[in-house]
Amino acid sequence: MNKPWITFRRFRIVVLLYILILVGGGAWLTRTDSTDWQEPLWVLVYPINADHSNAADTYIENLEREHFSAIEQFFRRQGQTYGLELDRPVTVRVAAPLFVSPPSPPLTGGTFSVIWWSLKLRYWVWTIERRQIEPRADIKVFALFHDPKKLKYLPHSLGLQKGLIGVVHAFSAVHMSESNNVIIAHEIMHTVGASDKYDPKSGQPIYPDGYAEPKLNPRYPQSKAEVIGGRIPINSKEASIPWSLKQVTVGPQTAIEIGWLPGQ
Repeated sequence: MNKPWITFRRFRIVVLLYILILVGGGAWLTRTDSTDWQEPLWVLVYPINADHSNAADTYIENLEREHFSAIEQFFRRQGQTYGLELDRPVTVRVAAPLFVSPPSPPLTGGTFSVIWWSLKLRYWVWTIERRQIEPRADIKVFALFHDPKKLKYLPHSLGLQKGLIGVVHAFSAVHMSESNNVIIAHEIMHTVGASDKYDPKSGQPIYPDGYAEPKLNPRYPQSKAEVIGGRIPINSKEASIPWSLKQVTVGPQTAIEIGWLPGQ
């Protein structure tokens, strides 16, 4: 009695795996192109009202490309310090708002659950791209906006190199736009190969690669944050969150990982 259902279920699994193989192959080619820095990378930001609040609705309605110009300026400024010839390494555009959210990451960090979630996320992105009429994008950033009056601390954001996908949690407040851009820039860096340089338990940047000024003497307090270190070290146990990309730099190890400097 259940054989037809089982056959159909297996067929669906085979089709899904086939699609994931296609998506994975395309992602590999895109990832290879993204780290040669021969052409500007196009970043498309998809706004999402994460908490269905009026504040997020209003914020998203007023979002324009200019809100993310600081990200473009940051990549241009930092790229120049490493001799990058591109005048605009990254170009950011805003997509039409989405009314669905990406799959949530697993609560536990098991290898299988993380891999399965990654596949589901990449498939979800693939379906979004097929439905949306948007310009070509190398990197897709899904920005989930929250009303700061309802939420004190943002959920963890992430960036995947496989698929060049960023899932960013941000606040829907004008005065927090600059700090939102810091998070987006951090996750974009992950999509092109940068690894975290902070302690996941304490959030403290790891010396020396997570420091913007590792040779500073005395070492503390630092005045800037390394983009993947995430915070500005005040002392060995405390660090502050940068309010703007003007307080952020790209360290040498991150530059190596993303292809701005040759590896050692």
